[in-house]
Amino acid sequence: MAKTTFKGSIMLNPVPAVLITSRNLEGKDNVFTVGWVGTACTKPPMVTVAIRPERLSHEYIKEGNSFVVNLASTNLVKAVDYCGVRGGRTTDKFKDMNLTLSEAEQINCGVINECPVAFECVVKSITPLGSHDLFLAEVVKCHVDEELIDEKGKIHFDKADLLAYSHGEYFGINPTPLGSFGYSVRKKPISKKSADFLEVSALNNKINTNSTTRDKKSNTSKNTSKRTSKSANDKNNNSKKNLTSSKSTKANKSKSKKRTRI
Repeated sequence: MAKTTFKGSIMLNPVPAVLITSRNLEGKDNVFTVGWVGTACTKPPMVTVAIRPERLSHEYIKEGNSFVVNLASTNLVKAVDYCGVRGGRTTDKFKDMNLTLSEAEQINCGVINECPVAFECVVKSITPLGSHDLFLAEVVKCHVDEELIDEKGKIHFDKADLLAYSHGEYFGINPTPLGSFGYSVRKKPISKKSADFLEVSALNNKINTNSTTRDKKSNTSKNTSKRTSKSANDKNNNSKKNLTSSKSTKANKSKSKKRTRI
C-alpha cells in the first residue's frame, strides 16, 4: 500500500477524551479536557497526563499534587468540547455544562457524577518535555457505575458508551468486539457435532485395534500349534527310525553268532 511521508508529528489516534478535575490550595475546583492521557504501569497502577504549563489545571494539580481522571460518555460530548476550549479563570465550566461533583475518597478533589468511570490519582513526578509537562501519577482509588458491573464482578466498559477523540473529531466506540485478548492463538472450542465424530472415530479405532490384536494372537496360537505338531511328528519319526535300527542291529548279531558255531 502506497504511503505519503510527513515530518515527525503526533499521529497517535484515536485517544480517549477525558475530563480531569483538580483543586488548588484555596479549595477552588477546575475541570479541563485532555486527550493525551495513558497507562504507564500496572503494579503500582500509574497513568501519565501531558499538560501545557500555561493551563490553569497545571497550576491546580501542581499545588494539590493530585487530580481525578473522569471518563466521559458520548452524551457528554458537548461538555467535553466546551471544557477543552473555555478557560477556568473566567468561566465556571461546571455550572455552564451542568456538571456536579462528589468528594473523592483518597485525595482532596472532586469526582464528576455524570461520568461513568473515574479514578483518583496522586502525582509522583512532573517532567518538563517542551510544549507539555508530563505528570506521572499513581491511581489510588477507582469509581465505577454499578450498572456497568455484572453479578460476577466483571466491568462492562462497552456499556459505558465511552467517548474517543481522533484528529479533531469526537467518536463513539463500537460496542461489538472484533476479538478478545489472546484470541489469535487460542484453540477453537470443538462443536458437539465434531466431538461426536471424534468419539465415534476413537471407538472405531479401539475396535479395530482389539480386532487386530485378537488376529495376531490367533495366528500366533496357530503357528505355535503347527510347530508343536511338527515337533511331535519329528519325535515319532525319530523313534521309529531308532526302533528299526535296533532290530537291524540285533538281527546282524544273531547272524554273526550262527557263523561262529559253524
